[in-house]
Amino acid sequence: MATVKPFKGVRPPKELITEVASRPYDVLNSDEARKEADGNPKSLYHIIKPEIDFTPDVDEHDPRVYDKAVENFKAFQEKGWLVQDSEEHYYIYAQTMDGRTQYGIVLAAYVDDYLSGKIKKHELTRRDKEEDRMKHVRINNANVEPVFFAFPDNAELQEIIDTVTKGEPEYDFVAPDGFGHHFWVVKDKALNDRITEAFDKIPSLYIADGHHRTAAAALVGAEKAKANAEHRGDEEYNYFLAVAFPASHLKIIDYNRVVKDLNGLTPDQFLKALEKDFVVEAKGKEIYQPAQLHNFSLYLGGEWYSLTPREGRYNDNDPIGVLDVTISSDLILRDILGITDLRSDKRIDFVGGIRGLGELKRRVDSGEMAMALALYPVSMNQLIDIADTGNIMPPKTTWFEPKLRSGLVIHKLDD
Repeated sequence: MATVKPFKGVRPPKELITEVASRPYDVLNSDEARKEADGNPKSLYHIIKPEIDFTPDVDEHDPRVYDKAVENFKAFQEKGWLVQDSEEHYYIYAQTMDGRTQYGIVLAAYVDDYLSGKIKKHELTRRDKEEDRMKHVRINNANVEPVFFAFPDNAELQEIIDTVTKGEPEYDFVAPDGFGHHFWVVKDKALNDRITEAFDKIPSLYIADGHHRTAAAALVGAEKAKANAEHRGDEEYNYFLAVAFPASHLKIIDYNRVVKDLNGLTPDQFLKALEKDFVVEAKGKEIYQPAQLHNFSLYLGGEWYSLTPREGRYNDNDPIGVLDVTISSDLILRDILGITDLRSDKRIDFVGGIRGLGELKRRVDSGEMAMALALYPVSMNQLIDIADTGNIMPPKTTWFEPKLRSGLVIHKLDD
């Protein structure tokens, strides 16, 4: 059963929240962060992307950059830009996008639950990316940014969310990207206790987004336990920062592909090759959105096409084989275009659905890319099924939006 606990959050005073809060470290590059933080010394980018305080020629993995994160984190607290709560709390964090609001519970998740597999993953992680975030957690002795979890819908937790969110939020603002962020402190001890007890009846938590951050946070916790000769198991480093949402609240959006060339084929030859495994229908110049599962949208030569796999080309009983990302990776990218490694092949790039299919059209029309492929999004049920069966999704399968805003609350590992 899932072990979670409340914690003494470190967070901005209400009047500073819009100055401190930022996008997550991994959705923008150093130059973009430098521009967003320009003129704002309170921006969390000074802690999560501290390379912005150096000249652009300084590598973001330079030891001085990690040291700067520590210096800035300490300064933020000394200046009162970040203040630690005196009591342990859970928090409710809601996000609004396109008129839809999803409500999550901010909590401290248990390191051993990740190590034992109770916190389930659906993606592989890369050690170099883990190590970068591990350095950041180690040196700051804190989880500065949360990870993004899902859990099976639970009536009691939903009732608690509904109760708390009837009150006035601690933070309530619209970020520059137009997404709304709302945040409540769960101050009633009885409600905090009920949250802990309710999660204790939930068999598993699921990583929705942030596999590298989750691995890094858990591995640092495990390191600290091993290094402490007097380790008891209840120390704060045994836990890490997460926001957990009921699965039904979450919506996965499409994650699309653009490819630089047709592997030596002409457009007509490429379309002909597709006909072996797909029913190909020309849709004209108007943007065509995939209509349902197992329907793809192709943009090529200024025209849109619908692609539907022919019978027998996939296995509905295989949780990985049934995924549209698997079907397209095998039958189009591998078999026709010769792209076998989605992680490393420089001929392919990936575009989150938040940018719209117009972005696919733009990149092909500009001549940068030869073709674009839009996929119908994976469902939360598919994600949970894959995690429950111990399978791993292919790379670049899921895109969650909106992203968690960083800087609303931080979890220290020593208190």
